[in-house]
Amino acid sequence: MNDNHNANASGASHATVKSYLTGFVLSVILTAIPFALVMTHAASAAILIPAVIAVGIVQIGVHLVYFLHMNRSSSQLWNNAAFAFAVIVVGILVIGSLWIMYHLNMNMMPGMMPVD
Repeated sequence: MNDNHNANASGASHATVKSYLTGFVLSVILTAIPFALVMTHAASAAILIPAVIAVGIVQIGVHLVYFLHMNRSSSQLWNNAAFAFAVIVVGILVIGSLWIMYHLNMNMMPGMMPVD
């Protein structure tokens, strides 16, 4: 079991104050980095957008581990499966919505419509 968690008799794990503080500090740092990059105009938008997205993905991981206590233990199997299913469903919704909007935009462009 992880050294940051204590297990009770029912198998549920509870985080320590140290674990919550570590998660909080990491979250603050991962919020400050993209904020500082954008506010100081440290790079072009072509570099800043992927950097902010990458830091956001890392921050999601920090929240899952330190605040939602998701890990690879066998007791977390159903939680991890439900999370994976939710990620797949959200991915399908987002990608499908972008695909539909792109094709609607292409079909509604003035020069693309046939003239009768």
